[in-house]
Amino acid sequence: MTSSAPLDGGYGWVCVVAQFFINAFTWGVPASYSVYLAHYLSHNLFPDAGPVDFALIGGFNFAFALLVAPLATLMSRLYGERASMALGVILFPVGFIGASFATKVWHLYLSQGICVGVAIGLIYIPATAIIPQWFFKRRSLANGICAAGSGIGGLVLSFATQAMLRRLGLPWSLRITAIVVFFVCLVATLLIRSRNDEVKPDQRIFNFRLLRSYHTFFILAWSFVMMFGYMILMFSLSDYALAIGRSDQDAATVAAILNLGAAVGRPIIGYISDQYGRVEIAGLLTAGCGILVFVLWVPDSVYGVLIVFALFGGAILGVFWAVIGPLSADIVGLKNLPAFLSIVWLFMVPPCAVAEVIALELRRPELGAHGYLYPQIFAGASYIVASLFLLELWRSRRSQRPNQANMGQVF
Repeated sequence: MTSSAPLDGGYGWVCVVAQFFINAFTWGVPASYSVYLAHYLSHNLFPDAGPVDFALIGGFNFAFALLVAPLATLMSRLYGERASMALGVILFPVGFIGASFATKVWHLYLSQGICVGVAIGLIYIPATAIIPQWFFKRRSLANGICAAGSGIGGLVLSFATQAMLRRLGLPWSLRITAIVVFFVCLVATLLIRSRNDEVKPDQRIFNFRLLRSYHTFFILAWSFVMMFGYMILMFSLSDYALAIGRSDQDAATVAAILNLGAAVGRPIIGYISDQYGRVEIAGLLTAGCGILVFVLWVPDSVYGVLIVFALFGGAILGVFWAVIGPLSADIVGLKNLPAFLSIVWLFMVPPCAVAEVIALELRRPELGAHGYLYPQIFAGASYIVASLFLLELWRSRRSQRPNQANMGQVF
């Protein structure tokens, strides 16, 4: 094994723990935004705002986290990954504290939307390419454990946010969140460590030559289309619970169960991906999530069925986050991974920004329990169409395996 080869462990497991907590308190924040969204939609706190505004604010968490990828990559190349992450650690609490003093909806756009989103990206983007450097055979398992962090974070923050909103009100809920995310992300940033000196990855902001590959097109297409369904499921289930007549606490429970499913499901996805193939498992679970939408969410408005859907759907709806790093490393190699992931992040910006806006525009509140029918169909169809891109990627790679074996290519 060369010095640039993955080690399958060692200090890598410390990095896994650090990445787990980074995911928990970066992506766990927008994962729990559905609680804030349901609160904003059911309370007239900002008279100048409408449902679309609150949907965009949540979408900005994801969109700006990904849009800032070129800056995060550039800072990592010039000053090391900790420089970008440290800036994110500072901006993160600034966004939440700023939101706690908001009196106009544009204040929320700038603080809870853009500032929080940029902070998430500055912390997460440099860290996400580190774990594949430490693992090969267990790469998907390690990445799945890390990805479970967003589920645990979303679970904890969903319950905590609802409790704080009920007992302390919106401003202090945001301020306490600011304190927690600052200290957790600071410690995780100090612990994580790359192997860039050994691996020597291509740290160009973009490498558009990678787009010439037939295989990378299908990774990007899968990411783009699936993200519409993912965002709708992440943000809509809490408000859907209110639409069928449940309480605020029940709505928060749905969000928490969704994140519990993610926390349990993502390490399992990582493990079985290592055993049975990353493209194969990602494709099957993407299609499976679309089928679950039509089988469990569309036909029934019973709260118990919604909880079952949240648990099992939550386990697989975020298959992207569990496999994107290892799957991309398989396709483009470790050295090209940071540059390719920068392209992936940018491709995901449009669906992350507008998916929930589309859902709320498709929603028909006057229909009560059936008001979410069109968003449900749109979300389910997004997953099923996205799975077709991975089916073609699987077919193409399978046909090339004999040639790759002869050439002795190893990623």
